[in-house]
Amino acid sequence: MKYDFTSVIDRTGKDAIAVELIPFENARVEEGFSRIPMWVADMNYATVPTIQEAIIERTKHPTFGYFNPREEYYDKIIKWQRKRNGVEGLTKETIGYENGVLGCVSSAAQAFTAPGEAVLLHSPTYIGFTHSLEAIGRKIVHSNLVQNENGIWRMDYEDMDRKLKEEHIHFAVFCSPHNPCGRVWTREEIEKAMEIYAKNDCVVVSDEIWSDLTLEGHKHIPTQSVSEDAKNRTIAVYAPSKTFNLAGLIGSYHIIYNPYLRDRVRKQAEMSHYNNVNVLSMYALIGAYQPEGYEWVDELRHVLTENVEYAYTYIKEHFKGVELAKPEGTYMLYLNCEKFCREHGMDMDELIRAGIRVGVIWQDGRPFNRPYAIRLNLALPRLLVEEAMERLDQYVFNKK
Repeated sequence: MKYDFTSVIDRTGKDAIAVELIPFENARVEEGFSRIPMWVADMNYATVPTIQEAIIERTKHPTFGYFNPREEYYDKIIKWQRKRNGVEGLTKETIGYENGVLGCVSSAAQAFTAPGEAVLLHSPTYIGFTHSLEAIGRKIVHSNLVQNENGIWRMDYEDMDRKLKEEHIHFAVFCSPHNPCGRVWTREEIEKAMEIYAKNDCVVVSDEIWSDLTLEGHKHIPTQSVSEDAKNRTIAVYAPSKTFNLAGLIGSYHIIYNPYLRDRVRKQAEMSHYNNVNVLSMYALIGAYQPEGYEWVDELRHVLTENVEYAYTYIKEHFKGVELAKPEGTYMLYLNCEKFCREHGMDMDELIRAGIRVGVIWQDGRPFNRPYAIRLNLALPRLLVEEAMERLDQYVFNKK
């Protein structure tokens, strides 16, 4: 490979919560075990060098005053969307900056719903959606994803339609690819979901921040591309931050074709006097969406696919009582540990602390709305993934 996805990078002292924090109360790593960061959704790889080059080149100039985004910023987004997602006809006018996907979710919810009004989300639900919507006083109604006989997560369209009607819901958040389940929705699935949203007159925010990180054999379908109606009722949100590990730089963007939706979202976002692009974030995107960035993402997808295949197979073969679906996108696994806990008389707090005790810093998956869940990040060098599996095998799931 051209780029390095095998070196173990020491992130200690570099402001990384992935390695500095343990995200569970009264949990600690025992002496003799190194920390393997497998919780928060950032990656333990060096990003594509063109990002650093673009930022460093800009910092050579000694002024950082007020500015407007460069035409190059919009041009790079338009080209990226065309080459990666097959989006044609995208224009500068339809693109708007966001300080983050969750900021756009919040702005859109405030623009199109009233406090106390209900919003539809699928469950399991990304905790960022939960926190953002509850913080602005919206009521969350969940439509549960269900697993078929092969363990594949599916939308329950009848349940969606019923809850939209019963709760008089006209605003929904759609996650594609889905976090934490890792489903890459097919065109037919998205078409069906959008038909239900249309029938119930819903404005839809489509979080597509994971769109670049589909695993090999799977392709992202932009929600706005499935029909003319979907194009005009959807607020789609993207970012280079998840793709290139730039969360600390802040920066996302929305695509909104419908001028009515676009004007209201932009006005709501402007009211904070805060939702403005950072000059270095702009150059980070420009550096990411270079030819080297396309190559880097293709190599990354291959690495992530191999890590997922390895970890999925290892867990299925060695961790009796742990159930999981193989993700099609993202780099997260979502484990169901109910059978294991029941068979071993262990509660989830004990299980989570047992993994952390041996340095596997994984994430409590219960806040995503499943009572026996753990979320596990696989965006690490392969040797760390293997080491984590071996520790969990020896000290947690098959402890002698």
